[in-house]
Amino acid sequence: MKRKFYQIAGCLLFLLILHQQSFGQSRVVQGKITDDTGEPIPGATVLLKGTTSGTAADLDGNYSITAPETGVLIFSFIGFMPMEVTVGNQSTINVTLKQDLSDLEEVIVVGYGTQKKSQLTGAISSVGAKEIQELPISNARQALQGRAAGVDVTIAGSKPGAGPQVRIRGRRSFTAGNDPLYVVDNIPIVGNIDDINPQDIVSMEILKDASATAIYGSRGANGVVLVTTRRGNVGKTVVSFDMFTGFNESLGRIEVFDGPQFAEYKRESRRATGNYPEGPATPEADATLFEPVELDGIARGRTTDYVGALLRTGVIQNYQVGVQGGSDKTTFFVSGNYFKETGVVKNQDFSRYTFRINLDHKITDKISIGTSTLLVNSLRNGENFNPIGGAMQENPLGIPFDENGNLIFLPTNDGLRTNPFAEIVPGAQLDEVHRYRMFNSIYGVYKITDNLTFRTNFGPDFSFQRAGRFTGSQTNARRGAPPTGSINERWDFNYTLENILTYDKKMGDHALNLTGLQAIQQDRSERTSISVLGIPAASQLYHRLGDASQITGANTDLIEWALLSYMGRINYSYKEKYLLTATMRADGSSRFGANTKFGYFPSVAFGWNITNEPFLVNSGIDLLKFRASYGSIGNQAIFPYQTQPLLGRTVYAFGTTPAFGYRPSTIGNPDLRWESSTTLNIGLDFGIFQGKLGGSLEFYQTETSNLLAPQPLPNSIGFGAFTTNIGVTRNTGFEVTLNSINIDKSRFRWSTDLIFNTNREQILSLANGRVDDIAAGRFIGQPITVFYDLKKVGIWQTNEADVAASFGDRPGEIKIEDFNGDGRINADDRQILGSPVPRFILGVTNRFTYDNFDFSFFVFARVGQMLRSQFHDANNSLFGRYNNLAIDYWTPNNPTNDFPRPNQNQERPKYASSMTYFDGSFVKIRNINFGYTFPNVVTKRMKMESLRIYSSIQQPFIFAEYRSRYKGIDPETFIDSEQGIEGGAVSANVAPAITTYTIGINARF
Repeated sequence: MKRKFYQIAGCLLFLLILHQQSFGQSRVVQGKITDDTGEPIPGATVLLKGTTSGTAADLDGNYSITAPETGVLIFSFIGFMPMEVTVGNQSTINVTLKQDLSDLEEVIVVGYGTQKKSQLTGAISSVGAKEIQELPISNARQALQGRAAGVDVTIAGSKPGAGPQVRIRGRRSFTAGNDPLYVVDNIPIVGNIDDINPQDIVSMEILKDASATAIYGSRGANGVVLVTTRRGNVGKTVVSFDMFTGFNESLGRIEVFDGPQFAEYKRESRRATGNYPEGPATPEADATLFEPVELDGIARGRTTDYVGALLRTGVIQNYQVGVQGGSDKTTFFVSGNYFKETGVVKNQDFSRYTFRINLDHKITDKISIGTSTLLVNSLRNGENFNPIGGAMQENPLGIPFDENGNLIFLPTNDGLRTNPFAEIVPGAQLDEVHRYRMFNSIYGVYKITDNLTFRTNFGPDFSFQRAGRFTGSQTNARRGAPPTGSINERWDFNYTLENILTYDKKMGDHALNLTGLQAIQQDRSERTSISVLGIPAASQLYHRLGDASQITGANTDLIEWALLSYMGRINYSYKEKYLLTATMRADGSSRFGANTKFGYFPSVAFGWNITNEPFLVNSGIDLLKFRASYGSIGNQAIFPYQTQPLLGRTVYAFGTTPAFGYRPSTIGNPDLRWESSTTLNIGLDFGIFQGKLGGSLEFYQTETSNLLAPQPLPNSIGFGAFTTNIGVTRNTGFEVTLNSINIDKSRFRWSTDLIFNTNREQILSLANGRVDDIAAGRFIGQPITVFYDLKKVGIWQTNEADVAASFGDRPGEIKIEDFNGDGRINADDRQILGSPVPRFILGVTNRFTYDNFDFSFFVFARVGQMLRSQFHDANNSLFGRYNNLAIDYWTPNNPTNDFPRPNQNQERPKYASSMTYFDGSFVKIRNINFGYTFPNVVTKRMKMESLRIYSSIQQPFIFAEYRSRYKGIDPETFIDSEQGIEGGAVSANVAPAITTYTIGINARF
C-alpha cells in the first residue's frame, strides 16, 4: 500500500509536530487525510492557521486537533497541494489532498532569489538532501557525481581528505581555471565547499547556461553551484541524531612480481644481452647473477609483500547532533558534527569537527535579519605521503627484518632502494595539514513596500592553514642524510558585501520581477614558509625549525585582489505561459589593466509553458515547457598582478663577495582582458503519465574567446612566456535527465533517476590562428588536453626480424606505427591517441520501497576517455634491477604483443611511453543502500519522532578493461591536473580504490 511510502517520507521530511493551542470557543476536530486514490497519508501536517498549533496524521492518516470554530486548518504534505478548511461547527473533517504531479510549485534557488520550477528559463539541475544523505561521504562535491546532467565529477584515488574535481559542461580555458563558483547561503566563496558538512546541506542547485550563470558574471564562467544549508522551522523543537560507521578495504591493487617471478624476470633481462645462459635456470648461473640474500630467497621461495604490509583496513565514522525549531519570530538550526576516516594506506587519515548555527529573526513585519555561521577544525595526515610506488619497486627476495625483528634499512645491496617499512616507523615521516575556518553569511531584509524589498548580504570568511612536514634520516628520501622539515602557513580573509533591490508585482495576467545588485568582494592572502636541513633531534619534528643547522628556504608573500560588480535582471511572465528573463552584469576586476578592468555580460532567455495552452488541456501531458537562452559570461581566474612587470631576486658575485640583486622576472601586459564565453542553450522539460515519467532535454554550445594563457617567447630575450589573450574554444553537448515511477502498487514502489550527457571540447584557434601549437600540446579541432605520442601496435616477433631491423629495432622490442609512412620512427610519427574527455557520462539510481523497507543502488559510468597509467611507466622499466608490474612480457618462447622483453642494458624500454595509454572507460556500482524505518506506533512508544537504520556499501564493483585485462587500479582520473596529479593520469603513488561498508542510524526526537 502507498501508506508505507508516505509514512517513510513523513518521517524524514516532516519532523515538526506542533504544540496545540486553543483560543475562543474550541472543539476537538478529528478526521482522515487521504490521497486521490483513497490511500491514507501518514505524517501529513495539520496546522491551525496563524498559530504554531498543529499535529500530524498517524499511520492510518487519522488526526485529532483542538481548534476554534473560527479557525482555519491547513492540510499539507510534500508532493501534494496544500488545502485550507474552515472549522465552523464541524467535528469531523476528512480531506483529500491532490498530488502535485509535476512539482511545478516547487521553489528553486536561482541566485539572488528563488523561482517556481514552472517559471524557470535557464538550465538548472538540482541535487536534494535525499541524494546527499544516501552516500556516506566526507565531501559535498562527491554527491554531485552522476546526479546532475552536464556535471563531470571525478575522484582520483582514496586518500582521506582529498577532494574530487568538478567540471560543468566541459572545460573552456587553458590556464584561467575551470572550477565552478560555489555560493553558500547566498555568499560566493573562494575555493571549494570541502569544509562544509554534507549533512547540513538541504539542496545544491547547479546553474549551467548563460541565462542562469550570468547573474554571477565573471565568477560564473564555469558554472555555479548554489549550496543551501538547513534552517529552522516554526513549531516544536526537534532534536536529530545521525551517525554512520564502517570500514574501508582495498578493492584490488596493482600486482608486481613475487619472489620466483622476479628471479626469472631478472634472468631474462640478462638472457636478452647474452649474460645469462638460454634455457632453464641453474644454480651455477644464478650464483653469478644474484647476491647472497637473493639466492637465499630463491632457495626458500621467499616473497616479501612490501605493498601489502603498507595497507590496512581503514575506518570511517561520522556523528552529528542537530537541533531545529522556532517561533513565529525566530527560527534556528544548530548542528555539531565529527567525522574521521583512516585510509587503507598507513599514515593517511583525515578528521574534521564542524559546528553550525543558522538563525533567522523577524524584528518587525518589515525587517528581518539572520545569519549562517560555520566553524571548522580539520586535520589531514599524509597528503604528500606516497609509499606505495616505492614499495612496488622493492626487491621481493630481500629480507626486511633480522632474526630479532629489527628493521633492516637496506634489505639488499641496492643503495637506491631502502626498506619501505622504514617509511611507516613512528616519527620517520610526518605530513600534517591543520585547517581552521569561520565562514559567515549575514543578511538583513527591509520590506519597503508590499512589492519592493531591499536586502543586504555580508559574508566574512576567515581561514588559517598550517602544513608541517618532517622527513627523518632513515627514509628513502634521505637515505641516512640529515632530517629535513618545513612549515607553510596561510592566512586568508575574504569578504563579500551585496546590496540587492527587488521589485515584484503581479498585474492581472502579467507578473514582473526586477532585481538590481551592487556588490564588492575583496580577498587578502598572507603566506609564510620556511624549510630547513639538519634537525638535531627527530623528536622535534617540525616544531623547532630554528634549531636546524641550515635554513634552505624562507619566504613571505601577500596576494590581494578585488571585484566590483553591478547586475540587473528582469523576469516577466504572461499567464505563466510566456516567460522572459534578461540579465546584464558588469564586473570590474583588479586583476586586469586600467583600460580593461570591466567586463560586460548580457544574457536573455525565453520560456513557453506549452502545458498551459488550451490545445493541451486534458491531453494527458502533465508538463511541457520549451526554453531557449543566449548570453555571455566572463572568466578572470588568473593569478593577480599579471598585468604588471614584476621583479625577482637574483644572485651574483661582486668581485669575490656573494651579492643579491633584482631583475625583471615577468613581462606585464596592461592590455590583458577578460575571457568571454558565449552560450546558446535549448531545453525541453516534460512530464507525462500522471507524473510517472518526467525529465528534461538540453542542447548547448559554448564558444570561449580571448583565452587567458601564457604565450611562449624566445629564450634569448630572457623570458619564457607572458600571459596574454589567445585563441577560441568550443563546447557542444547534449544532456538528458529522466525521472520515472516504474511500479507503484499498494505496498511496493520502484522509481528510477537517470542522467546522461555528452560534451565535445574543441580548440577552434590559437595564437597563430588555426595552427597547432605542438610544443604546448594544443591542436585545432581537439580537446584542450590530448595524449600526443607514438602509437604502440604490438611487439616485433621473431619472423619480423628483417622488417624490425629496417626501423632500427629487434624482435622483442615495441613496434610503433609508422604514422607518416616514411620508413622511419621519429617525432614526426607522433599522433593524437586520445583524451581524458569522455564520450558520455551516465548515472542511474534505482530506489525500491516495500512496506517500511527501502533499497537503492547507484550506477555511474564514464565511457570513451583515455588514461595514462604512470604505474606502467614508473613501475615498468623492465631492466631487471627493480621489481616490476606483473606483466606478460615477450620472450622467444612467449611471443606476446603486450609488453617487450626485459633488457638489462636499457633503463627503460625503447618507446616506453607508448605502453602507458589505456582505455579509461569504466562502470562502477557506486553505492548500495538498504534501510528500515520503524513504524510510527513503535517510535511513539520510544518517544521519538522517527527512527531509521540502514547499511551501505560504496563502490563494491568496478568494471573496466584497465583492471580486468591490464591488472590496473581505479581508472577514474582527474580531467585536469590537480592535487599533484596529472590530468588524465593514474598516479603511480595514488592510494588504491576502496570499498566502504557502513551501518547508520537516523533518529529524530
